[in-house]
Amino acid sequence: MSDSNAIGVIGLGYVGLPLALLFSRAGSRVLGFDVDAAKVTALNAGESYILHIPSDGIAAARKAGFEATADFKRIAECSEVIICVPTPLKNGREPDISYIVQTGLSIAPHLRRGTLVVLESTTYPGTTDTELREVLEAGSGLKAGVDFHLAFSPEREDPGNPQSKVAEIPKVVGGLTPACLQRALALYGRAVKRLVPVSSCRVAEAVKLTENIFRAVNIAMVNELKVVYEAMDLDIWEIIDAAKTKPFGFMPFYPGPGLGGHCIPIDPFYLTWKARQYGQHTRFIELAGEVNTAMPQYVVQRLGKALGASGKALAGARILLLGIAYKSNVDDDRESPGYVLWELLEGAGAKVDFHDPHVPVIRPSREHGHYAGRRSVPLTAETVAGFDVVLIATKHDAVDYALIAKSAKLIVDSRNALAGIAVDAAKYFKA
Repeated sequence: MSDSNAIGVIGLGYVGLPLALLFSRAGSRVLGFDVDAAKVTALNAGESYILHIPSDGIAAARKAGFEATADFKRIAECSEVIICVPTPLKNGREPDISYIVQTGLSIAPHLRRGTLVVLESTTYPGTTDTELREVLEAGSGLKAGVDFHLAFSPEREDPGNPQSKVAEIPKVVGGLTPACLQRALALYGRAVKRLVPVSSCRVAEAVKLTENIFRAVNIAMVNELKVVYEAMDLDIWEIIDAAKTKPFGFMPFYPGPGLGGHCIPIDPFYLTWKARQYGQHTRFIELAGEVNTAMPQYVVQRLGKALGASGKALAGARILLLGIAYKSNVDDDRESPGYVLWELLEGAGAKVDFHDPHVPVIRPSREHGHYAGRRSVPLTAETVAGFDVVLIATKHDAVDYALIAKSAKLIVDSRNALAGIAVDAAKYFKA
């Protein structure tokens, strides 16, 4: 057996990989675990597969001892194990914690006495000290809080934001017992500047849900205001820009074509589901979900109106969907509203192509597998001019919006991407 004091990070995606690199830079030996053999191979070759994580950072970690593996027997080499796996929704908006449970089952046979297990995946209060705890105890024969330590610490990644650095984001930590909490604080204290201890795993789980519900509700508010102000011929973007000059009592949130990513469209419903078990009804959260979910339909309606003003119908129209990633300057297309727009447009008889500088080929997914393999079309003046309308679904810095403004026959902008760019008002519509 190798050194048995490694930190194991399970799930080397948008949360786990930055965390693994953080601990590596702090001087710890890190073992990264992932079931995707392609990711393991790429990382061990010093190559990144995530846009905002440079390959030289992977290469530096490899020189420092970082290693990726798909062999869960090597959990036995780890004195600390951090779980960063997906927590999607099932049909009917029910939580799917199967990845957490399966990971627990994979860890348990190799769990040593004294090991710390930390869950970072966003989930409902009680997951760590019930479902995860049960599979770890049953599979290992050890008792949480006695033979091994158990904690929850929510991830706070902000992909695409160059100002967001994992080491500088305060880290909320909750433990099963006071000793579990202290062990988890000692772990994160090696690499994170500020720690925020809370009284339990359940409080820490609720903190993450509260953060994301806050965003979802406020985005729903500005999405609703967008529709209202559009009916009054007022620009929501101008209104927000002016409102945010108030130095107190206001925080800017921005509208869009719907919610995307693996957090904001999903996490609120983890709480609504759990709340029902306590006889509680989360009307405000549900309403926010309805507003945000309706945004793609609103954008398509606006696009149809824009086409109608130019004498064209939506059926048969050639549409360039500009941006399939869920947010600016990332290559993450999970839960992207772009796919909902695409399906609505094709359902109305339109012919759709897409361009995204960060998503050259659409990867397989269980939600939108029928688009897998579709390739981003080149963004040239000739290509743009060949479409009846360009629909801006994501704003990327790498896109030449001046070219869009000049070459497109018609533009529907759901992200205010052409702000400050000269464009013929007759062909430009906000949505």
